[in-house]
Amino acid sequence: MTADPEARLRADARRNRDQILAAAKAMFVEAGPDVPMEEIARRAGVGVGTLYRRFPDRDALIRAVGQGNFAEVLAEAEAATEEPTAWEALVRLLSRSRSLRLSVQLALLSPQAWAIIKADPETQRLRDSILDVISGLVTAAQEEGSLRRDVGAGDIAVLVALLIKPMPAPEHLTDLVTDRVLNLILDGLRLRPGPPLPGAPLSPDDLLLS
Repeated sequence: MTADPEARLRADARRNRDQILAAAKAMFVEAGPDVPMEEIARRAGVGVGTLYRRFPDRDALIRAVGQGNFAEVLAEAEAATEEPTAWEALVRLLSRSRSLRLSVQLALLSPQAWAIIKADPETQRLRDSILDVISGLVTAAQEEGSLRRDVGAGDIAVLVALLIKPMPAPEHLTDLVTDRVLNLILDGLRLRPGPPLPGAPLSPDDLLLS
């Protein structure tokens, strides 16, 4: 039986789009978001015309990569809620926070690219959903008695942002340094007798993301 030509075309279009996004994401990490579109098409194994049919300009490509990255983070945050306890969910989320690194690199390497991502309604919806999941985990972890009470979802979001920044260490030590920092952070988040944090717990609304 011959495959439906239209279905085959749709599958080819999806494959081309996925290849372009994967190539763009990799090259943005390697060389920044200003890498030539022709080079992205070459790595994706498609023609430049195909790339521009899927993404009419660089802004559209940056926007799509940003959406994909935030969608991955949201999926990880939602998957973390499957852990037996809220504390284990927070540990899992913080441990996998490196998935956000691409967005940070876009912000550091190109303010214009970060402005495109920030202004995108779909990206903002994904970001808000991520913060909602974090808020739920914080509340649950405090109710189960594992997370200190003077911590808010905004505090956790700030810690995630700190963890995803490049570590000031040689490449062969990056993972070790990140793991050590993560363990120090987790130790400070545990509920135990000790001096309170200054000020009130940070909420997502307190964060001014520039």
